[in-house]
Amino acid sequence: MPFCSQCGNPVSDAAVFCAGCGGRQPVDAPPAPAAGLLSGLPPRTASILCYVPWVGWIACVVVLAAGEFRRDRVVRFHVFQGLYLFVAYLVDVVALRPLDHLIFPFLPISRVLAVGLVAASILMMIRTAHGAVCSLPLIGDLAQRSAAEDWPGN
Repeated sequence: MPFCSQCGNPVSDAAVFCAGCGGRQPVDAPPAPAAGLLSGLPPRTASILCYVPWVGWIACVVVLAAGEFRRDRVVRFHVFQGLYLFVAYLVDVVALRPLDHLIFPFLPISRVLAVGLVAASILMMIRTAHGAVCSLPLIGDLAQRSAAEDWPGN
């Protein structure tokens, strides 16, 4: 079934005019563009998904790759802040946790830091759900700079 070349509504093969907008149809109307991967996802929901502990990085990669939010700097800020939060968690698990029992045998610094990072993720999910744009210490500035950069296709 072809689509209207002006408004995208479905039209019959033999239609000369669109029933929705009244626009004249060419003989061979081009097909309507395919909907994007995240076309129905609201920006706030995409931002919240970037902070889900341990798996939010997957949402960050999908949101960056999809392109629906390419021009939305607020969503891009949340994507980068979620990625940097996950990188901080990886540094904690990979670099600090093995040293935890050697340097501080009676104080699990790495475990406390991990709980703090998960708490920061949950706090950011709640604040983002309420529409607030909060910048975390240290990684928030990096996220703002990353979100402000021009990307190809902007």
